[in-house]
Amino acid sequence: MSEPNESTKYSAILQKQPSPKNCSLLASWPGIGNVSLVVAKYLREKLGAEEIGEIDPIGFFEPVGIMVQDNLVESPSFPKSKFYYWQDDEAINGLLIFIGEEQPSTKGYELINHVLNVAQKLNVGRTYSCAAAVTRIHHSEKSQVWGAATRPELLDELNEHGVILRGNLRIAGLNGLILGVSKERGLDGICLLGEVPSFATQIPNPKASLAVLEVLSNMLKIDVNFDDLENLAKRADEEMERIAKRATAEFIDQFTEPIWEQGEYDDEDEED
Repeated sequence: MSEPNESTKYSAILQKQPSPKNCSLLASWPGIGNVSLVVAKYLREKLGAEEIGEIDPIGFFEPVGIMVQDNLVESPSFPKSKFYYWQDDEAINGLLIFIGEEQPSTKGYELINHVLNVAQKLNVGRTYSCAAAVTRIHHSEKSQVWGAATRPELLDELNEHGVILRGNLRIAGLNGLILGVSKERGLDGICLLGEVPSFATQIPNPKASLAVLEVLSNMLKIDVNFDDLENLAKRADEEMERIAKRATAEFIDQFTEPIWEQGEYDDEDEED
């Protein structure tokens, strides 16, 4: 396992440093359908994971404006990049959850190295990330989960959990890049991608997050209650159906001629 170089010195601020026997990392940033963030935040909440530190945003993010409350200017704010930790009752298996509120426009590789510096200090042996698999699935269909891994041996494990292996993929952003950097460091890495309809990439997709979380919790051997996320997915489905019906009605209104007008044109064509 390679050591961090000078450009990736440990710069996170940790209030606590647990020492689990086994530990995994779930790293998450915003992405298509917010699949990754929903998974990480839901898992953090349901497990009651404790905040243990953060990465200083200076050097990664540049404020582009300020907020004004009651005509008074507030200090510049930066996106948060925080670490949370949970371990089982026997204090054997631990889970480090990293949640970044935004992806930096530059220095993403460096930020990931800071995340993995912390992970290696906690003896993390495997990195998990989540993302969206944009496909032609209909919004009413169940999202399936695709997978990618850093070693061929991990593909067998993905098969055992019913994960689809689609061959060649490109996983954009830091949710993908962190697996490449994990591989550089000799850490195992797995990415789980929930299917998202290609026409709905700009809105949150809790159904895809639910599909990913079901697989992830099984791989981590963690018991999670899915009720709240299932309800959220159901409501999102209902809203998506309403949007689809409105879009269909608008299409008909704009691009479909009344029958009587079509008849007039038909008569003119026959006369010509």
